[in-house]
Amino acid sequence: METEGPATRRVQVSEHPRLLKLKEVFKSKFGSLPKFYVRAPGRVNIIGEHIDYCGYSVLPMAIEQDMLIAVEPVKTHTLQLANTNPLYSDFSTSANNTEIDKTKPLWHNYFLCGFKGIQEHFGLSNLPGMNCLVDGNIPPSSGLSSSSALVCCAGLATLTVLGMSLSKMKLAEICTKSEHYIGTEGGGMDQSISFLAEEGTAKLIEFSPLRATDVKLPSEAVFVIANSCVEMNKAATSHFNIRVMECRLAAKLLAKYKGLQWDKVLRLEEVQAKLGVSLEEMLLITEDALHTEPYSPEEVCRCLGISLQELRTQILSPNTQDVLIFKLCQRAKHVYSEAARVLQFKKMCEEAPDDMVPLLGELMNQSHASCRDMYECSCPELDQLVDICRKFGAPGSRLTGAGWGGCTVSIVPADKLPSFLANVHEAYYQQSARSLVPEEQRLFATKPGGGALVFLEA
Repeated sequence: METEGPATRRVQVSEHPRLLKLKEVFKSKFGSLPKFYVRAPGRVNIIGEHIDYCGYSVLPMAIEQDMLIAVEPVKTHTLQLANTNPLYSDFSTSANNTEIDKTKPLWHNYFLCGFKGIQEHFGLSNLPGMNCLVDGNIPPSSGLSSSSALVCCAGLATLTVLGMSLSKMKLAEICTKSEHYIGTEGGGMDQSISFLAEEGTAKLIEFSPLRATDVKLPSEAVFVIANSCVEMNKAATSHFNIRVMECRLAAKLLAKYKGLQWDKVLRLEEVQAKLGVSLEEMLLITEDALHTEPYSPEEVCRCLGISLQELRTQILSPNTQDVLIFKLCQRAKHVYSEAARVLQFKKMCEEAPDDMVPLLGELMNQSHASCRDMYECSCPELDQLVDICRKFGAPGSRLTGAGWGGCTVSIVPADKLPSFLANVHEAYYQQSARSLVPEEQRLFATKPGGGALVFLEA
């Protein structure tokens, strides 16, 4: 049940090669042994891109790739963090003074987000220290949520050290909020699926209040993830936050246009809910209310009757205050149409028509076109990869995650999987720079995996 906390499992570490290696590296690093291990999975979003922070449902599934942390509570009030990947430097800080540097999205800051989220939720000071060794096999900066998995893993490790418990729902909410410490204004999809995922099923994740519903995917198809090999860390640029702010401004202008109390409105879903109309009607209202030419900050201020100073200090985030143009109509149209596609996708999975796979594929194709043209969060490599995947037998393929790089997800008939993998590999990954990405992080079929767990040695 989602009201329960994450499961705790007893395992024979010697029978799990990855845990055993983690234990051995931990011993050589800290001169002691971990007391427990925590795991949080990455995710692939099948459909519903850039709409969770607008208040709309999304349809992700957890993948098998995950973050693992070996943890030893210590009596000193020091957090010592290490990573099995030599690219990520060791880090040490006081458990009672966790400063998170928003200017550099370094790996340890994501750990500190999860740690601080639990600390602040319980209002604790004088926290115990921990020795932690992190091991991740989610391709980094690939749109598969490696950073959120680390936030969730750190939150669960901290909770376990404190000997406290929270429901999966509460943990997801805390980790969503605490990831904002890094400076990205994300929604709650990544953290929610990391905790609420169950093996064998995708989830429709809804917000306000948070809830998750099983979505049974077609048994005759598989979902294949393909890495464009273009890395995109959404905290390292302002692309992501600009889109969040464009959606916020669009919501305010739409609310003003319809005579609602616009200053209280933050999300596009609130406008629809207050008006009590369908998503299709919201698309028509958007076309009436907003023009397709970009808005300048000055025009936004004129529409809302506020000063430039009020816009910058009361509405925009710190790293979007100097943006010169906002494409409000396009962003709102993407959100409302994508929200409708998510509901159609779920309905189709429930009704299971005979030609379901091509129909689901068409929704995924529409989603990619909208991300590319209306939301402008694709890139040439993603578009090329989507075309290759469709050419070799995927009825549907789209970017997944924030975009501007990262991965695509494709729906592929199960009987075509071997030829699909071979052909896509040959067509996209022969280029020297792409062939340097480890093979297991390039192209792989995936099935819905389980959520966050605590492992104790049997």
